[in-house]
Amino acid sequence: MITPGAPGAPGAPGALRLPTVAFRALIAAAAVTGLVIECVYGSVPVVLSFFTIWTNILVAVVFGLSAYRVQRREPDVAPFWRGGVLLFILITGLVFHLVLANPSSPFNVLEDLDKLSGAKAVSNQLLHTVTPVGAVLDFLFLTAPRTLRPRYAAQWLAYPLLYVAFALTRGALLSPGVPSRYTYPFIDAAQYGYARVALNAVVLGLAFYALGLALVAADRYRPPRENRISSPAEGPLK
Repeated sequence: MITPGAPGAPGAPGALRLPTVAFRALIAAAAVTGLVIECVYGSVPVVLSFFTIWTNILVAVVFGLSAYRVQRREPDVAPFWRGGVLLFILITGLVFHLVLANPSSPFNVLEDLDKLSGAKAVSNQLLHTVTPVGAVLDFLFLTAPRTLRPRYAAQWLAYPLLYVAFALTRGALLSPGVPSRYTYPFIDAAQYGYARVALNAVVLGLAFYALGLALVAADRYRPPRENRISSPAEGPLK
């Protein structure tokens, strides 16, 4: 379904089309830049094992595809995918700033973060701060409201659950002493045991579910704006 004001509709607002294309392309470019730096300065298999990397790949794909579709006046990426990527990159930013970079957190990695400099420091900011902030701004000002559904909040949990399963399996298969055997301290089964890791995962999962519901509520109660770009049509990522 294409609705008035959607990129593929005759009445799409041309005044916002190019700024939207440019902004979403910039978000995708920020993600790609950070990813490339990480791969150039690190071991690619290790780099690709982090939730941050997985999520910024999704950001690059979804925002890049969205910019392309808006430019061609085609229907935007489906709300399920846009909302999911927003949630996942919010998780990335919040976990980094509230848990990993927080001195009061028992899981902080400040010693490692203090060692970052040059391109690696730039990459860290791009992947943990720039892309989350950019995604939130896009949601607030460029995305049509009232397109997210409460059921999405539960469905979106499949992604972090898949990641935890991957990270724990990877850690179990690697030998002790391998750098970044467990990608994040709160899922380090060697240090805390699987019971504590499972508890951490449940607590984080409940927090992520609550955040997903909060996004749905924020989307529902945002005032409608005819000058928003994104189509409210539902459908798969094609």
